[in-house]
Amino acid sequence: MFERSLQYLQGFFGYPSYRKNQEPVVKSILKGDDTLAIMPTGGGKSICYQIPALCFDGITIVISPLISLMKDQVDSIIELGISAAFINSTLSQDELSSIIYRLSKGKIKILYVAPERLDSRDFLDATENLNISQIAIDEAHCVSQWGHDFRPSYKGISRFISKLPKRPVITAFTATATSVVQNDIINLLSLKSPNIFVTGFDRDNLLINCLKISNKMDYIKDYINANKNLSGIIYASTRKEVNKIYEYLKDVGISCGRYHAGLLEGERKQMQEDFVYDKINLIVATNAFGMGIDKSNVRYVIHYNMPKNIEGYYQEIGRAGRDGENSECILLFSPQDVSINKYLIEVGCQNDFTKKFEYEKLQYMVDFVHHNGCLRKYILTYFGEEPDFDSCNNCSSCLNEGTLRDKTIDAQKVLSCIYRMKKEFGTTMVVDVLRGSSQKKVLSNRFDSLSTYGIMKDYSKNDLVNFINTLVSHGFLSLKEGEFPVLKLNSLSGKVLKGEEKVILKEFKVSNKISSDNGLFDRLKVLRLILAKKNKIPPYFIFSDTTLKSMSISCPKTPNEMLQISGVGENKLKKYGDNFIKEISLYLDNENLRA
Repeated sequence: MFERSLQYLQGFFGYPSYRKNQEPVVKSILKGDDTLAIMPTGGGKSICYQIPALCFDGITIVISPLISLMKDQVDSIIELGISAAFINSTLSQDELSSIIYRLSKGKIKILYVAPERLDSRDFLDATENLNISQIAIDEAHCVSQWGHDFRPSYKGISRFISKLPKRPVITAFTATATSVVQNDIINLLSLKSPNIFVTGFDRDNLLINCLKISNKMDYIKDYINANKNLSGIIYASTRKEVNKIYEYLKDVGISCGRYHAGLLEGERKQMQEDFVYDKINLIVATNAFGMGIDKSNVRYVIHYNMPKNIEGYYQEIGRAGRDGENSECILLFSPQDVSINKYLIEVGCQNDFTKKFEYEKLQYMVDFVHHNGCLRKYILTYFGEEPDFDSCNNCSSCLNEGTLRDKTIDAQKVLSCIYRMKKEFGTTMVVDVLRGSSQKKVLSNRFDSLSTYGIMKDYSKNDLVNFINTLVSHGFLSLKEGEFPVLKLNSLSGKVLKGEEKVILKEFKVSNKISSDNGLFDRLKVLRLILAKKNKIPPYFIFSDTTLKSMSISCPKTPNEMLQISGVGENKLKKYGDNFIKEISLYLDNENLRA
């Protein structure tokens, strides 16, 4: 069966072999074993259940929470020549009846459904007599209340499976899951002795930038103008921020869309379609709402506000570079972001236990922002990996050209001040003492009599807050989490105070331009857009940027040469091959590049 899967991989998807991390997952599923795969966004999860779906005799049901994404997923595999459909709340009764009829006649191989539909009597009746070979659960972390996007409807999946007359192979996929969430996925989905594949969270094609700048609007304006022909997403924490950024960009002449839950459904749908179909290159969206963009050529993701946890942040930057091409992820941090996220936690959490857990995750995110070492290593370590490098050479910290600075003395001043204050206080109070503030609370506690009072007047308030946060991030200082966190000394603090441990830090710099491509690549992109408009499909459905770049380098002149390009399968060759071969031939003739 595995050999047949390779034929489908080449014939439908145009790939001669699986990626290194896909093959063991596919083999596990083909053997009929329950399987949990934790793969990074853009790591090729969907192929891992779509190819087995083609190999199995019956139907595969894919459970996905992203209604806004379902149609794109289904349209993309129909474009490959695979029979597929979706069932969710956007369908009319006539559309639903048509799909149920096609199911009964065995004319659908892959069916995408929203988890809420699993409790529907109509859906249960429609699936009662189906030969279901596989149930694939996408975004499986949604079953866990400790995941970053918990959906109560996911709790009904195991109940639905238990009612089936014959238990199919159960497969679960997610991009972000800590060990706690992994255990929840196995238990709450009732996976039976599953094979577990953690294929690594690293996306080494993503440049990770974390920047502390004062004027975010000017930065994004300049950045977008420098990369105006590339697709990008700007995430913001609130609808108000999304609207503010959207209006600002329009005022300065930048075409963009916006997407958040406060818009009418028709406007949301139109904005997303315009972005997916490359009618606009940029969209501004709420990160809390979650957009579910399955668009392969997003070249940059900008976070206007800091997300409230690492899981959400890593999933959102995973929207960039899904085709494997180099892409950039920029987090623009300001101290106000912490307050916004604390407010969201206070409003969104139902009990103190959950609130405490969310504050802990927020602190990991704050530590990330202030981390002075490799940012990629920080993320991978958070997810339980043990990276074999200290520098990835592809994040703002590793790429910083500034010189390392010994900050041990300044660190000793901070730690000494905390020690002398005796009681536990937050960062603001410590900063006020170190800068010699005459605030009433400082004086009433007689902190003006401490030897450390005013000892760091040369620091601005923001710079000193950032410095203390950096000490926390690197473990030189501890923080007791909560709505009002307090600073605490630890064993490493003692080593710094005794001169047994040095504090070496460096500054960050900014990049502005992502990449440039040859002339043929630009012409092929134009051709792709023309064909996409003609066929009323998103451009990336035709060929990804990676495939076009391969064409622009190898310049295939015949159908057989075209089939050697990764991403060109038999079906796409029949539909589009001649158009691209002609365009390549014209380019070679015009540039006098014929061999």
